[in-house]
Amino acid sequence: MTQSQPDVASLENLVQCPKCSQARYFKAWEDLLQLPYKILNIKHNESGNLTTKIKKRCQNLPELDDLRTNSNIRKTDKESTYRLNRFVEAKLSDGDIKGAARILFSNDTIAPNNETTLRALEEKHPHSDAALGSSLVCLEESLVAAPKSVFTSVMSFRSGSAGGLDGLTPQHLKDLLGGSTGTAGETLLKDITDLINLMLSGAVNNDVVPTLYGANLCALNKKDGGIRPIAVGTTYRRLAAKICCREIADLSSSYFATRQLGFGVKGGCEAAVHSLRTFASRDCCQALLKVDVKNAFNSVNRATLLAQVRDKSPRIFNFIHQCYCDKSILMYQNHKVFSETGCQQGDPLGPAIFSLAIHPIIEKLNSKFNVWYLDDGTLGGDIDTLKKDIQYLIYEFDKIGLELNYSKCEIYFSDKVPNIHNIISDFQSLGLNFKIVDKNSLSLLGCPVFEESFSTFVSNKIQNFQSKIENLKSISLHSAYYIIRYCIFTPNFIYILRCCPIWQNQNILKTLDNVIRYSLSSIFNIPFDDRTWTQASLPIRYGGLGIRKISAVSLPAFLSSVYSTKDLIGEILNPSLGDFEVLYLTEARNAWSVVCPYQNLPINLKSQKLWDGPLCSLVHKNLLDTCAHETERARLLAVSRWESGLWLQALPSANLGTFLDDNAFRISACIRLGAACVVPHRCQCGDKVERLGHHGLSCSRSAGRISRHATLNDIIRRALVTAGVPAVLEPNGLCRDDGRRPDGMSLVPWKMGRPLVWDASCVDTLAASHLPATSMSAGTAADSGWQRAYLSL
Repeated sequence: MTQSQPDVASLENLVQCPKCSQARYFKAWEDLLQLPYKILNIKHNESGNLTTKIKKRCQNLPELDDLRTNSNIRKTDKESTYRLNRFVEAKLSDGDIKGAARILFSNDTIAPNNETTLRALEEKHPHSDAALGSSLVCLEESLVAAPKSVFTSVMSFRSGSAGGLDGLTPQHLKDLLGGSTGTAGETLLKDITDLINLMLSGAVNNDVVPTLYGANLCALNKKDGGIRPIAVGTTYRRLAAKICCREIADLSSSYFATRQLGFGVKGGCEAAVHSLRTFASRDCCQALLKVDVKNAFNSVNRATLLAQVRDKSPRIFNFIHQCYCDKSILMYQNHKVFSETGCQQGDPLGPAIFSLAIHPIIEKLNSKFNVWYLDDGTLGGDIDTLKKDIQYLIYEFDKIGLELNYSKCEIYFSDKVPNIHNIISDFQSLGLNFKIVDKNSLSLLGCPVFEESFSTFVSNKIQNFQSKIENLKSISLHSAYYIIRYCIFTPNFIYILRCCPIWQNQNILKTLDNVIRYSLSSIFNIPFDDRTWTQASLPIRYGGLGIRKISAVSLPAFLSSVYSTKDLIGEILNPSLGDFEVLYLTEARNAWSVVCPYQNLPINLKSQKLWDGPLCSLVHKNLLDTCAHETERARLLAVSRWESGLWLQALPSANLGTFLDDNAFRISACIRLGAACVVPHRCQCGDKVERLGHHGLSCSRSAGRISRHATLNDIIRRALVTAGVPAVLEPNGLCRDDGRRPDGMSLVPWKMGRPLVWDASCVDTLAASHLPATSMSAGTAADSGWQRAYLSL
């Protein structure tokens, strides 16, 4: 539907169908849940227009038995014949950049569809004899969603999100509720709101609950062995859960406070790492213990979950109670796996209600450092307190169905602690056979804690970067650029830069920058000398490609992270440390002041962009001041205008007409950066073409001049037509004072009863006649062209 959306009239039946779901009888729910499969399950090899086929099904719903007989589900072996770049570019066209990167780089493998995998999935979802149906009575008051809240929640789904058992994806609802559907979309929004409120009240037909609150299940192989279950719930259930998440979010600041950072806490991971590094530097830290809970989300007792929800967030209890009072269906291939304990797979509320379940236990721990990110806990302080806390955890967790995974729990001892071997023996005598780690291997939430571990961590990252280069070469340059800019190299490293003081280690930064530089040169086939690489690594607004050097981002990232989480860090550490400053903050602030000696600190200390801006300005100014000739200066000034970088921000979509082929992208990037794009040769006009390729921009025999002009005018015309203003190109019978026709005119009055007339000019900023002006100020070539054409008007 995203590629060919039916018109509103033909979708009338589809838009109105959710109304019947307000009834509690089974048939209405059956029709609702089968509707996507009956309408959207189009045969991929069937000829004809997609819109026409969907319209036909909307008017005459086929029987489900007919669809089963003529099933068109694509088999895995047939999907394997499709080229990788087609999948990647399709994801990019939908705006799902992260999804495209996952397809391109993922090393995950699907577990084989056999009895062993099925048994492993069943072990991940243990059986329970507890019956919760009547253990807790529903409440009279329940959460009521408004249409605006439902619409916001629908639009918050990530692009490319999959559908559940009924096949309805969030993108279907996005398309149906978009502005182009008019009153039908408004009616559908009201109907969906009524449906969601019915679910929130806990009044869904009980026979439908196992399916409506079930999920599609697949199994991935873990790198270290075992199975990782991935479940996708139905869109309606996830939508209701999103609305509940907004209701329960306030608990993150009031109830969870500084203990649980895994739900609704902005910057929780970063605050945890900064806090632990600062705490570990103090004498009060004798040891640190990282707690890992075995299969936590699937094992926690549901009675505990429901009791906590009823007590802490009663307005969502009726919905949660109906979701969890009975087992739900997880469909793995043609097998049913029942979810009977723990948080249901595919439930957006899972992290919130799990946090509620364990919070009464973790808030009673006495360790000076006590921070949890969902089921990953970190305790720190004196060794005796740690022993008591871990024993308390084991005892209390067992009451709610949880068990520590001793093989994955880690303990670190400070260098100042004497007789470490005796202490380890004491832990082992209690049956606590934890893994011992040191400064070279201690990490928290995927981030190294101590400087000693930075080199090893970065080496692994470099290997990861290098393994992705060949994958990027297999797709188009435009697609590769978009994925690089948003998903790998610096974006992939930004969390580490924000959490760690890597800015202090110039050798590591230089190594990382060189890896990115040579990777880009290999992928884009562009020679990056020092100057072009410096420009390329600037943000687009400064004339670069927006692919940043890690060395340039490391200091602003660290400073903005510390300042944005400083209050939270203070709440975590103040009871234990009193007054303190986050470790390395003073050094980072001084380092920034040394680079920008005449610059005040940013007004908003939490903004990475404001910390980064002055550094980028200095680099850009240095490039301008060291230009070798007027042409280079004119180019730098021109590419620094905001309009000149818009093409780099356009989604690479062939459907939208914004996709550049490899040659066009490479030449455009070379011209922007002043990099060599051609071998010097003689043009057919007789002039010499230098390696920078500027001659083609103004050559009278250049094939690109006419096409650029025509394309520019066509874009203007189509934009007007899309806005409801019909227009034509080169209108007959209309001439300027110089006898030339304008490039286009609207066919309806634009203002004061007169039509809009436009003319487009493609000037060459780097032409010799313009250089005296364009090397001083950007845009003067275009301004002079406009004045010549319209000064007489």
